Amino acid sequence: QVQVVESGGGLVLTGGSLRLSCAASGDFFVMYTMGWFRQAPGKEREFVATINRSGGSTTYADSVKGRFTISRDNAKNTVYLQMSSLKPEDTAVYYCAARRSGTLATTDLLYDYWGRGTQVTVSS
Repeated sequence: QVQVVESGGGLVLTGGSLRLSCAASGDFFVMYTMGWFRQAPGKEREFVATINRSGGSTTYADSVKGRFTISRDNAKNTVYLQMSSLKPEDTAVYYCAARRSGTLATTDLLYDYWGRGTQVTVSS
């Protein structure tokens, strides 16, 4: 199994940028598809982005496409979420998740391991 820990959240103004990191430990990181999800107050957790084992394939939610970029460094056992042009509606707790399967997935139920989340607040 793998353990994941998110970092990099914080308070940013509208239009600003943040980079989230997710450090993994335990099992072979390269064997996991990784994803980012978020949950705003009073809302369901929603998919943000996912990346395959090699980093060569990604999928994004329509709401973040063109603004967010997911990437991974398998040598550092880390996945990143670069967020730009942030909006108040991006405010949420952001979660990193790992999936043993090699296929991309946009549904949280298909992920096996989760971090505790990092808060992102976008102020207008």
